[in-house]
Amino acid sequence: MNTATFVAVDLGATSGRVMLAEVGPGSLEMRQLNRFPNEPVYLWNGQRTAMHWDLPGLFAGVCAGLAEAGRAAPELTSIGVDSWAVDYGLLRDGRLLGLPYNYRDARCALGANTVHAILPQDQIFARNGLQFLAFNTMFQLVADRLDGLLDCADAALLVPDLIGYWLTGVLATERTNASTTGLLGIDGRWDDELESILGLPGDLFPALIEPGTALGLLLPDVADRTGLDAGQRVMTVASHDTASAVVAIPMSSESGAYISCGTWALVGVELTDPVVTADARAANFTNEVGADGRIRFLRNVMGLWLLSETVRHWERDGSRIDLPHLLEQAAACPAPSEVFDSDDPRFVEPGDMPARIAGWYGERGLPPPTTQAGMTRAIVESLAAGFARGVEQSAALSGVPVETVHLVGGGARNRLLCQLVADRVDRPVVAGPVEATAIGNVLVQARAHGLLHGDLEDLRGSMATTLPTTRFEPQRASAGRV
Repeated sequence: MNTATFVAVDLGATSGRVMLAEVGPGSLEMRQLNRFPNEPVYLWNGQRTAMHWDLPGLFAGVCAGLAEAGRAAPELTSIGVDSWAVDYGLLRDGRLLGLPYNYRDARCALGANTVHAILPQDQIFARNGLQFLAFNTMFQLVADRLDGLLDCADAALLVPDLIGYWLTGVLATERTNASTTGLLGIDGRWDDELESILGLPGDLFPALIEPGTALGLLLPDVADRTGLDAGQRVMTVASHDTASAVVAIPMSSESGAYISCGTWALVGVELTDPVVTADARAANFTNEVGADGRIRFLRNVMGLWLLSETVRHWERDGSRIDLPHLLEQAAACPAPSEVFDSDDPRFVEPGDMPARIAGWYGERGLPPPTTQAGMTRAIVESLAAGFARGVEQSAALSGVPVETVHLVGGGARNRLLCQLVADRVDRPVVAGPVEATAIGNVLVQARAHGLLHGDLEDLRGSMATTLPTTRFEPQRASAGRV
């Protein structure tokens, strides 16, 4: 087999897409077959309005894309699914019990506060090596327990595993996404003792499987609705979207740092062993599993959500926003006198982001930006400062001598952001590939089928000349390293 065709299903927190990839020795061509929005669903629950994900709607978008794949390339080798982390669906006897909660829903704080009344952060970090985020799966599950929802459930599936289940009928938990739950120990096993302490069922998640495993064949009714062969294979990939993105980054793990920038930004380095020091915990770094058992030592920081939610607010108020033009105007604006803390919790939930940013400045007696271009410049500068801080911390905490920073995902299209990061870290920034997540998804599939060979360095090397990248050198001498 010299070439093969694969499908990458890539579900992000704001949109999903289905990509078709033709892979051969040293070559990879991708095209988008279907893109569909991923909007939260707001439902009254008798006490308050709760945020959920429309997973059935997303699955409909996936199936529409698979139907397009069947028409475009009848001879598909396999299908792989990745998505955002932490969120899950509860099942009983194989049936979804309700729309999964959105990680931005207010209930997460209840679960986090309850857990930390039982166990302090340092003890939890020593067990799972994860940074503290109120929406981690373990906190959400505790909130479910308090609401009585776990009394009805006999299984939980993370989002990509749920999509895989609906495609194949097979229940499984892929390891890279499992590592974001907080319930997977440093030893790579489910932490039964922690689950017991938190009052969680010990057998809620199915058995762990590795990236590159044959999950199963398409269910007959799915094959019938999509026009695909009932013998079509579905493979696991590094199903946490950041884990897939890191597979495709053309970097050296010995001297490179990465920023996977989408709705969120994941800033860190790739290691062979976790770092669970007190300093790592204090800096709120996390140790998540990547492909081939690598450790993604990183910090989860605010990403393009700040900009996209700001633009949405302006558009709701009647403005017509041309984002490329707005970014050009922002680049011509002077830098703000002070960047704001992009990780302030006030920016997590949807809402009037410009007013919240102005409030941050006002509380400190500082003048807020007064124009859309000025606000955009302040947002991009503040994101760049947060990214640079994450790069410097990851280097200091891990001992990796970072020489180059790789920025992938949607943020790689933002030239102003890439240049400001280069200025602040005082190192070259290599931007791209934009489609790193889908590419990493496909690379793991291709290796599982014997089309590609070797470890992650080999996979990256095999595609290094085919992946589009742009290099940004530091220009603003006054920025210096943060």
